[in-house]
Amino acid sequence: EPLFRSKTSAFKILAESLGELNECQMMDECKVDYRIINPKAITMGELYGCFDPVSHEWTDGVLAKTFRDFAKSSSPNRKWIVFDGPVDTLWIENMNTVLDDSKKLCLMSGEIIQMSPKQTMIFEP
Repeated sequence: EPLFRSKTSAFKILAESLGELNECQMMDECKVDYRIINPKAITMGELYGCFDPVSHEWTDGVLAKTFRDFAKSSSPNRKWIVFDGPVDTLWIENMNTVLDDSKKLCLMSGEIIQMSPKQTMIFEP
């Protein structure tokens, strides 16, 4: 497998291993639900969400929808949002703007979504 894919493979193996530990009822671990986002492959509007300039209606981006789905989930599983791809100064600066210190995602629509204790955001180093 190419070197550049090893990080992605590592977290997938970890998620699978935690799931197996859960099934075997070992070490009090939880299964993992994860979603992979490549922020370099989409626009900022597609990532975070945006207002339609004509209708002024809000459309959720991939991160907003995933973050909300995981925050509202009643599943005991861990929830990982994995940013697959190199960190870019533009989208990470925007991330610092919308994700505050109290682990809330603050969208331009005015909606504020609290991260659940089971949620984790993973960034490729």
